[in-house]
Amino acid sequence: MKWQGVIPAITSPFREDLSVDHDFLAKHASWMADAGCTGVVALGSLGEGATLELDEKTAILKTCVQALHVPVVAAISSLSTDAAVRLAKEAKQSGCSGLMVLPPYVYSTDWREMKAHMAAILRATDLSCMLYNNPIAYRTDFLPEQVAELAGEHENLHAVKESSADIRRVTAIRSLIGDQLAILVGVDDLIVEGIAAGATGWIAGLVNAMPRESVEVFDGAMRGNAVSDLYRWFLPLLRLDTVPKFVQLIKLVQQEVGMGSERVRPPRLMLAGQERDEALRVIRAALAARPRA
Repeated sequence: MKWQGVIPAITSPFREDLSVDHDFLAKHASWMADAGCTGVVALGSLGEGATLELDEKTAILKTCVQALHVPVVAAISSLSTDAAVRLAKEAKQSGCSGLMVLPPYVYSTDWREMKAHMAAILRATDLSCMLYNNPIAYRTDFLPEQVAELAGEHENLHAVKESSADIRRVTAIRSLIGDQLAILVGVDDLIVEGIAAGATGWIAGLVNAMPRESVEVFDGAMRGNAVSDLYRWFLPLLRLDTVPKFVQLIKLVQQEVGMGSERVRPPRLMLAGQERDEALRVIRAALAARPRA
């Protein structure tokens, strides 16, 4: 698959009883693809993957594959290596085109152990894979030299999602392995800077509520239009992707634009009180000034 363009990290929609709403999931995924997104990543952090059981994850992947004409990527993370390998194999059987490979939940350790975990997942299928580096959330930092080492040993590792928030990582990886791996930005408010440094894709969050604007910002940045009026307008919303309650915030934006619900699974709770009021103030101010299509 081609690791480029705007690829949403899709949220998982829940009904009132917190079961997965597959009808809406299909509608939502298709809406973003029709707006120009080049694929969808399911089951990631924004998709609340840690709260989903294996059968739910498999069902979500199948719904996305059946609904879409663009590639579906499965986020692969678990408490154990064996469970992650099982999910990778389920993703291939479900028709996914690629895997986003994460370090294990909870356990963070040295490079020897983390390399073995990642290698087991990469070897589990022949699907095209993207390494996900997010030391802020997962406490495991894959350094550029380690990314290069994995790329040299696994032919199906084709991309890296950089969410360290250190834009220098893009150029550091490029200096070691050139264009061997596609580099995708995983932090919404660094997309323009990431593209300027050499990234060619965006695993995006606010795209769940605003796919048209996300695609326009990305395409403009790829053409060198770094500080567009649209990007300046979008930034207050893009920054909602960079805080601990980003899932609740992005789902709240979806609800405000009429494309989703703010329902989340515990231990997350929907925003309440002053925190919710302040979020709505930011969201509604942006929507009031939203550029016309």
